[in-house]
Amino acid sequence: MRILFACGGTGGHINPALAVAGYIRQQYPDTVIAFAGNPKGMEARLVPQAGFDFLPIHVLGFQRRITLHNLKNNVMASCYLISSAFRSRQIMKEFSPDVVMGTGGYVSGPLLRTAAKMGIPTVAHEQNAYPGVTTRLLCRYVDKVLLAVEEAKSRLDPNREYIVTGNPIREEIVFATRKKAREKLGIAPEQFTILSFGGSLGAQRINEAVADVIAWHRREHPGEIHHIHATGSYGVQLLPRLLREKQVDFENCKDLDIREYINDMADCLAAADIVICRAGAITLSELQAAGKPSILIPSPNVAANHQYHNAMVLAKRGAAVVIEEKNLTGEALCRQLEEFYLHREKLESFSKQAAAMAVVDANRRIAQVVLSLGGK
Repeated sequence: MRILFACGGTGGHINPALAVAGYIRQQYPDTVIAFAGNPKGMEARLVPQAGFDFLPIHVLGFQRRITLHNLKNNVMASCYLISSAFRSRQIMKEFSPDVVMGTGGYVSGPLLRTAAKMGIPTVAHEQNAYPGVTTRLLCRYVDKVLLAVEEAKSRLDPNREYIVTGNPIREEIVFATRKKAREKLGIAPEQFTILSFGGSLGAQRINEAVADVIAWHRREHPGEIHHIHATGSYGVQLLPRLLREKQVDFENCKDLDIREYINDMADCLAAADIVICRAGAITLSELQAAGKPSILIPSPNVAANHQYHNAMVLAKRGAAVVIEEKNLTGEALCRQLEEFYLHREKLESFSKQAAAMAVVDANRRIAQVVLSLGGK
């Protein structure tokens, strides 16, 4: 059986496809799998690293804001739009897939449309509560539409049938335990532990608010709180400067674990009592799988404000508190953390609600749909 995955643009589109492909490769080693994506996108690096063949196709998204840079981008996007139809057909003929699956990004559009026109079975998976433009356009063409959450249905064609599968997540997130994680990280069993991060690049507003949080718990609860924070690349110099201004001795404090990036997220999640982060779809699915309460600060710099809609799915079920970035201050964040610190029963309630929302077998569910369409 031959499966082609179409994805690109962000890790939120690429990693789910890699997770499903990895699961299928593990369960059915004889399956031939390839990925198609933009040769200038991060998929060109991540896909070969995961051991899959990569087929390049040039696609660009159109920008709505009128600037000189965006006008140039849109001219190039128009050229690629014309050539992508030809390239998509070329890929289908050369790879000859039994089924094509798209997980989002502009590259999914031409590939899935071309596959559908050629009579090749197609699947689209939407990770967010607010479906992206690509998913909304593809609904009329593909054979199966898979959703991460039930709430996405209300924003799609009501005449279609949808399958709620959840988002693919890494197995190590599911199986990590609090006790072992804390032993690895050197965190005392009784310490209240905060995990905070704002993405690989880092978010300035989150770093600024977290500096206030660190100053608060070093002053009010010394030795009682352990804090793991990822600054992101843009915050490597910013956070230390802010902490020095607040006269926080962060360099010689064993209760502070400040780093640029979190490479051991499974352990950090398992060890944490509360998580402060953005509201990307995969991040939220991992929070649910780990059963972690969270304070979510949706990024305002994303299409259709979809992180806000993702976050509100958890908030409405009592699994998270949402603070929009426009309302984010260090004082507000400290006040919310103090509430959780003093009232652990609230943390427990949030934890149970998050765990109740978890879908830990999304890889299997999605793979079953893909394989059945391909005749397996």
